[in-house]
Amino acid sequence: MLHDANEDSARNSSPTLWIVVPCFNEQEVLPITAPMFLQKMNELIDEGKVSEKSTVCFVDDGSKDDTWEIIQNLAATQKCCEGLSLSRNRGHQNALLAGLMEARLHADAVISMDCDGQDDINAMDAMVDAYVNDGCEVVYGVRSKRDTDTFFKRFTAESFYKLLNAMGAEVVYNHADYRLMSARVLHEFANFKEVNLFLRGMVPLVGFKSTSVAYERHERIAGESHYPLSKMLSLAFDGITSLSVKPIRFITGFGVIVALISFIGVIWAIVEALLGATVSGWASMTSIICFVSGVQLICLGVIGEYIGKIYMETKRRPRYIISDRTWNEDEK
Repeated sequence: MLHDANEDSARNSSPTLWIVVPCFNEQEVLPITAPMFLQKMNELIDEGKVSEKSTVCFVDDGSKDDTWEIIQNLAATQKCCEGLSLSRNRGHQNALLAGLMEARLHADAVISMDCDGQDDINAMDAMVDAYVNDGCEVVYGVRSKRDTDTFFKRFTAESFYKLLNAMGAEVVYNHADYRLMSARVLHEFANFKEVNLFLRGMVPLVGFKSTSVAYERHERIAGESHYPLSKMLSLAFDGITSLSVKPIRFITGFGVIVALISFIGVIWAIVEALLGATVSGWASMTSIICFVSGVQLICLGVIGEYIGKIYMETKRRPRYIISDRTWNEDEK
């Protein structure tokens, strides 16, 4: 009850907002987008929508370029800017999680977004309003259209969300990692201990009151995308196998169908033999054997992926290690 009372008080006044921005080899784009994020935060503070203690937190995911040096310089010269660095590259999802888990200790609400400047920062106003005025614990940033995408990218992205939903992974359509979450949601989310992370599918599992804010996504300002088609496919596969057992059930169903067809084939062969007819065609038989063998290998691969994920979960290794912060924990 005390936590709820404190949270209601924070909503009635100006909540402390943290913006978490994961970065990996972003020395080209960070000097351009960081001032944009900081300017937006200062605007929110000046308008009284958020507290003066609000902060933009950049998370360096073990970059090999000068990203961390840029973050350190920003933290030293800008009042509402901080940064933390991971000990090595752990991937976008783990870097984002590290920032969220740190931010929940200091903020009433946290907005996560990418560093490339593609997400519309002006959508933050509507997110904060939904949190403060409507009592929403989670506010999803959803793309209103994909006019800037090529046909191939638009088709693959939309198919990506449809496939995830069809496989049982609860994801918000056209939503990536641009969202607002309250400290209450993040404290509950901290109880999700899995190593195989797919945040956009895990956040809806927490529940609580939620809404969405539509925005137009821009083209990347500078640098290269860190999510080519191969990574998108890998992310989709991770999302499906981390949040759903439907592939296993599909394999079971397919196995039953193949077994029934094989049984019918055996009956047909026996009947033909009793009638004195010869069953010819070793080529067709070889083709069927190769096909079934290929299906079996694919099924074993899917099952092996699940077993591998179980193995990684049982190791209980840390999902990330923070090597450095730009702030003193005692002061925060």
